[in-house]
Amino acid sequence: MSAHDEILEPDDGPLASGTSRAGEPIEPAFRSAAQVDPRLLASTRRQGCFVTFEGIEGSGKSTQIARLAERLDGAGEPTFVTREPGGSPLGRRLRGLLLGGEIARIEPLAELCLYVADRAQHLREFVEPNLASGTHVLCDRYLDATLAYQGFARGLDLDYIRLLHEKPPLDRRPHRTILLDLDPELGLDRARRRNDELGLETTEGRFERETIAFHRRVREGYLSLAEAEPFRFRIVAAEGTAEEIEARVADLLSDLFPGLDDEDAS
Repeated sequence: MSAHDEILEPDDGPLASGTSRAGEPIEPAFRSAAQVDPRLLASTRRQGCFVTFEGIEGSGKSTQIARLAERLDGAGEPTFVTREPGGSPLGRRLRGLLLGGEIARIEPLAELCLYVADRAQHLREFVEPNLASGTHVLCDRYLDATLAYQGFARGLDLDYIRLLHEKPPLDRRPHRTILLDLDPELGLDRARRRNDELGLETTEGRFERETIAFHRRVREGYLSLAEAEPFRFRIVAAEGTAEEIEARVADLLSDLFPGLDDEDAS
């Protein structure tokens, strides 16, 4: 077990409220977890907190990360916003290969290796230094996306993917993961309309061109991961207005960022 992993697993604990079985719809809102790991809170006082946002295409991750960053800034919490792939200069080059349409087909193993390369550079260059300085890091996609897309959806071995992430810097795990859950058909419709409106279909639309069955497997994978780690994951229904979803997210992060409660009170 690495130093990064020591805060992640509770001695024991109930399944977090609001989680669901893989493939089943979640409740229309959310319920906060009743228990908070004191080791997690202690660790975030020594360094920044690493929060990742996950979800299928069109689930609103970028919007909610921007809203959370604004709230944390208002609460006086230093925050760094980033994404995968593309969180470093090398990553931006890899993002074009992974999400664009220049290459018609990328073998799943090659795709995995590109994501791992992006992550290793991203962690060394940006994530680790910011956390060490006491800055919170909000990341749009991380290891869980690799497990959901390349593992559950593409069919690569999950244990192999995890094996690649056992050594530093790739052994870094999030303190909290927000899973924005949404019906894949609705999410794909949102994502495709966004790409059309912003002219991103050729540069960012490779995964939006996958079949609905692929995206259902991604969602089922995410829900399976959340069920396996209820202490880290919080599932948020991604339907409703951006303001409604923002309030749900803030409620589920108030144990890590008490200043969010003050923001609500103001």
